[in-house]
Amino acid sequence: MKAMAIKQFVPYSRRPTVSCFMRGVSQGATRARWIWPAILCAAALAGCGGFSRTKLVVASSAPDAAVVRVTRQNFSNTLSISSEFQPYQDIDVYAKVSGYIKKLYIDYGTHVRQGQLMAVLEIPELQQEVQRDQAAVAEAGEDLNRANSAFQVAHVTYQRLAAVQKTRPELISQEEIDVAQGKDLEASAAVSAAQQALLASNAALAKDQTLYGYANMSAPFTGVVTKMNAYTGALLPAGTSSNIGTSALCHLAQNDVLRLVIPVPERAVPGIRIGEDVQVQVSSLNRTFSGKIVRTSDQIDLSTRTMHTEVQVNNASYQIVPGMYATVSIPLHTAANVLAIPLQAVQASGENQGTVLVVDKSNRIQRREVTLGIQSATDVEVTSGLNAGDLVIFGDQSQYQPGQVVTPKVVKSS
Repeated sequence: MKAMAIKQFVPYSRRPTVSCFMRGVSQGATRARWIWPAILCAAALAGCGGFSRTKLVVASSAPDAAVVRVTRQNFSNTLSISSEFQPYQDIDVYAKVSGYIKKLYIDYGTHVRQGQLMAVLEIPELQQEVQRDQAAVAEAGEDLNRANSAFQVAHVTYQRLAAVQKTRPELISQEEIDVAQGKDLEASAAVSAAQQALLASNAALAKDQTLYGYANMSAPFTGVVTKMNAYTGALLPAGTSSNIGTSALCHLAQNDVLRLVIPVPERAVPGIRIGEDVQVQVSSLNRTFSGKIVRTSDQIDLSTRTMHTEVQVNNASYQIVPGMYATVSIPLHTAANVLAIPLQAVQASGENQGTVLVVDKSNRIQRREVTLGIQSATDVEVTSGLNAGDLVIFGDQSQYQPGQVVTPKVVKSS
């Protein structure tokens, strides 16, 4: 029975090998804990047709790539230009006629209304001219009355003689009729001359009275006195071209409405629309005011390639002082719910053209041509070439090549 048992046992010649292997396992039990799971995992993967060793190697070596997602945004492309406030009207107030300041009702910072009296001039010689003109008018009126009286007598005499001649021609000679008619015509001419003299005298009086009326210097518009050049007792010369200088009474500015002169660049001229509301930021007041584009020169300045554009700002409360700086934001274009990507994700290739690197569903890079639209400080509109949700490389494109496999990592653009 033993011999038979031995013969049956001997054929198991691999047992020593198994024993040796088991010995090795027992000696390296710790290593076996991770070797066997690795072998089983590899076998499972080899049996599955979805993966291969090559694919595993490629996936593990694919570099990370920062990407952004194509989204829809509302765009408002604005032009921001700084300028300084100017009064709506800004003039020097001159005297029409020379005279000494008799009374003064204004000073620095005085707010005046249109037509309000600012100063009264003393002009004695012009006052005498008015009195002389008044006398001349009175004399011309008396001369007219005398001429009218003489005309009435001469005219009645001629009419009576003419009537008698018709009924009793033998009583009145033709010579007497002719003399009476001549005196009638002479008296009529004297009346006309007296009337013209009276008109001339009245015109001279009206002229001198108008000039004398300029002794009362009134405000031509509602504004603020920003500078004084003369005070009570000073002689103000007439505001002729030869006397222009410091001979003005004061400097008057209309500050309840202010102007902002904006030199709009040529590229932005098509977006300027008269009547459009704009935002005006005054940094010194830390406030934003509403303004309106009211006028343009409608011509490009050839030396600066800009167009004169004016923005009007109401300043009824006089919070803004002329000379303050302000930044005007003029909306040029607007677009709602359009595709957009960051500026760092596109490489410009021409006017309104560019290229982007798109990461497709298999994580491979594709180069696409895109058409660009409105641009803001951080983003740009894409009118064609991309779809909402596409992933595009964010940043430098030179380190990637079309067809390259990457591991996309979505980042925030701002």
